[in-house]
Amino acid sequence: MSTILYYIALPFIYLLSLLPFPVLYLFSDFIYVIIFHVIGYRKEIVYTNLKNAFPEKTDDEIKRIRKTFYKYLTDFFLETFKTLTVSKQMMLKHCYFDDEALRLFKKLASEDRSIIIVMGHQGNWEWAGNTVSLLLDHQLYVIYHPLKDQNFNNLIRKMRMTFGTKLIAMRDTYKDMLNAKAELNATAFIADQTPSNLQGAYWTTFLNQDTPVFKGTEVIAKKIGYPVVYANVKRIKRGYYVMSAEMLVEDPKQTTDGQISEMHTRRLEQDIIAQPETWLWSHRRWKHKRPADL
Repeated sequence: MSTILYYIALPFIYLLSLLPFPVLYLFSDFIYVIIFHVIGYRKEIVYTNLKNAFPEKTDDEIKRIRKTFYKYLTDFFLETFKTLTVSKQMMLKHCYFDDEALRLFKKLASEDRSIIIVMGHQGNWEWAGNTVSLLLDHQLYVIYHPLKDQNFNNLIRKMRMTFGTKLIAMRDTYKDMLNAKAELNATAFIADQTPSNLQGAYWTTFLNQDTPVFKGTEVIAKKIGYPVVYANVKRIKRGYYVMSAEMLVEDPKQTTDGQISEMHTRRLEQDIIAQPETWLWSHRRWKHKRPADL
């Protein structure tokens, strides 16, 4: 059945990717009405997450953020499909680096230093990967969770690899990073997902809530010794994003346990507070409670 659904959906996905941006966003407005007003997809989850994250905000303010989040979410999904057919020039027009980020990456490349990029599910992180692959001398690797459905997994891989990005399945992260040590590369970790191993997670307060943080970024950075660069994708206006970056840790091996996890979590928190509507609030980020022994 999933294969049948895939082949039914595939022509529509490609058709969406071919739409001019103004038409694409008109369709996004229609999808927003369906998802938000008709289906109500995860509205209570989003409301609860926002309410707990911003207890100082009024109910009306929370609902305004929720509404703008759903408008952004439908844009994001359609923008992701656009990767299938968009040109390099158009991609770089819609998602680009600020000057400081570009200087940092060029400097690291000139020093022949491979890096770890850590970021969150904020802004169009899919487009950010395209921009990195198009503009940087580093070969970009992105850590991802393979989907169970092979057809849709292959489609997602195709979209992410359009401009030269390479993918690493999460279970193979350290092994594949070691195998690629001879080349100049950047490995991107999206580190705000809920870790599967709560006992091995780093626990902190994130957006006013007890939160487990995936420690893989920190553990691998310390083992492999790559500098850790924090990156953020900010939406400038509809369909346009700028990517900023800053050196988070020059020498991970000199850090204490939990230090890198705390640092990138704090930076992401700052960026979410600055532009809350572009973070993935529909994710069940706080479904676990801190174990008593931690």
